[in-house]
Amino acid sequence: MSSIGLPKLRSGKVRDVYEIGHDRLLMVASDRISAFDVVLDEPIPDKGRVLTGLSTFWFDKTGDIVENHLISADPTDFPETAGPGVAGRAMMVKACRPVLMECVVRGYLFGSAWSEYQKQGTVNGEPLPPGMALAEQLPEPIFTPTTKADEGHDLALTRDDAVALVGKARYEELRDLSIAIYKYGTELASARGILLADTKLEFGTIDDRLFLIDEILTPDSSRFWPADEYQPGTSPPSFDKQFVRQYLLDEGWDGNPPPPPLPENVVEGTRSRYIEAYEQLTEASFDDWYGVGD
Repeated sequence: MSSIGLPKLRSGKVRDVYEIGHDRLLMVASDRISAFDVVLDEPIPDKGRVLTGLSTFWFDKTGDIVENHLISADPTDFPETAGPGVAGRAMMVKACRPVLMECVVRGYLFGSAWSEYQKQGTVNGEPLPPGMALAEQLPEPIFTPTTKADEGHDLALTRDDAVALVGKARYEELRDLSIAIYKYGTELASARGILLADTKLEFGTIDDRLFLIDEILTPDSSRFWPADEYQPGTSPPSFDKQFVRQYLLDEGWDGNPPPPPLPENVVEGTRSRYIEAYEQLTEASFDDWYGVGD
């Protein structure tokens, strides 16, 4: 990526954020990938463009549920100082004050939720029916928020913890909006042959009004399973970074830096899964997205 001639505000695990005036930002999705909240050394080619393309798709689709921060992903709308290298991987967005809580919605029992359930029969401290299997669909989607850590691992929050963090009214607003977005995403994805197992959403505020920010229903923030290969009691194949997580687990990594290196076949396998998710969900060719092949 060519150099960006804008003031850098911050760098996250995946995104770099630049200032455009006092009320607008340029959010640039890199090809960095994280697993278990640790950034890996090997990038996934085109990953940033997939995340940006899918996010703009979903921001458009969910605009009737909640406002979002997107202004434009068209590089011709960006300041010239952004440079040509950001095409397809950047969004010009409204500057929002982030809500310091990750909003996670789960429709299936998997990942850290499965680990907790096996030990205690609960998820985020809330009891679930006994005898459930790995990857089994939950009776209803559940809201399982976490802390929003700049470094290290996000931590699960009980309902009382979350209410103490953001307040009761804001907690209920975030919960209801998150579940509504998850249900909408589930319906659209299911119609296109994909199960949306769970997702993580982020919100921000402008004058205390909530906006959906960052990314939405991408392979980084969600688990996508091919519907025709799903079977409860097994670890389903996926279109997301579970492929990377599973490789690291198979290598015996405990989640603490440094991570083991990713071999070329895992890097390419992850790239192809991300692109497949983009094309199946949007019903559009990834080759037609901004900047691809340039």
